[in-house]
Amino acid sequence: MTGEAGRLLNGFGHRYAVAVRVATLPPIAAIGLLRSSSAEFAGTVAVVAAAVVWTCARGWWLRRAPIGVDVAVLLGLCLTVFWTGAEADGNTGWLRLLVIFACVTWQWHTTPVTGALAALITGGGMLVIFAVAGLDPSASQLWVPVMAAMSRVAWVLVTRAAERADRMAAEAERARREAAVAAAVRAEERELANSLHDTAATTLLMVGLGQVPPDAKWLAPQARRDLARLSFVHDGRTSPETDLVEMLGADLGTGHLTVELDVPPRLPLPSDVAGAIAGAVREALNNVRRHAGTDRARVRLRGGTRSVLAEISDEGKGFNAGDSVPSRRGLRESVLGRMDRVGGTAMITSAEGAGTMVRLEWSS
Repeated sequence: MTGEAGRLLNGFGHRYAVAVRVATLPPIAAIGLLRSSSAEFAGTVAVVAAAVVWTCARGWWLRRAPIGVDVAVLLGLCLTVFWTGAEADGNTGWLRLLVIFACVTWQWHTTPVTGALAALITGGGMLVIFAVAGLDPSASQLWVPVMAAMSRVAWVLVTRAAERADRMAAEAERARREAAVAAAVRAEERELANSLHDTAATTLLMVGLGQVPPDAKWLAPQARRDLARLSFVHDGRTSPETDLVEMLGADLGTGHLTVELDVPPRLPLPSDVAGAIAGAVREALNNVRRHAGTDRARVRLRGGTRSVLAEISDEGKGFNAGDSVPSRRGLRESVLGRMDRVGGTAMITSAEGAGTMVRLEWSS
């Protein structure tokens, strides 16, 4: 099992096998000592002590000790019936319990073949030893292979459930990655569409509608800026932090709109936030050029690295903001949408004959 659930289950199998064998030691040792005759008590104490020491050492050494060593030690403990007098007083129940718990817990941290062979060799060896010693087999002895097989079946079912959980987790992670990639592609396409709308498309539309004379001196530099911005958006190259004031200055270097700037000397922000605010300001000024009927606007910028307020205002003819915003892509996507995607807000206040105010706010 290579998944996270499988890895955790594998570690659990090792730890729980140790816990079960160590936890059953006190009652097993008590059975061995309490059922021993006074004549064989000293010998029984020695054998029980050896079983306790080995079980604890096996638990400590579990990941490194070969299971064959565990099998050999358990069979050696069974052989003590020949010199402790167990065949006389029948004090073998504790040995049977020791073997049963070992055979059952082996199935939780071994391969099916290894676990089956270890259980058959240990259980069968115990039967042979006790038979040679003249002891009649008990039901618990005969059930050792059966209990080991049942333990293996239960462990296989748990393992398959862990594998299913790993597969489901892997599928969920794959779906999450695919959704993240799709969202990133959609965001890039949306930003490219917004940038195209804000730059080249707006410039060409103004020329096409006759709002700009073909020989306007600012037209060629503006077209070059539009192409440079589209190339930058397409490359997707950004730094962790960008100066918003510098970005605004680069966008406002045209002669077809007089913009009064009220901004601090510098305002470094996360690049995505600076880009969103600059793009929203640019689109708001585009709307002033195209719709306001004025060639003057004012941009006011306040804030710091954790909070920003930008206001773009004009004294043009205005419009009914409540009716127009949802149907105008420039305001909906390039202003409201941009600010929403970086966790900011945009509020547009306008009325016919009263000019327009676009208020952009962001805080971390």
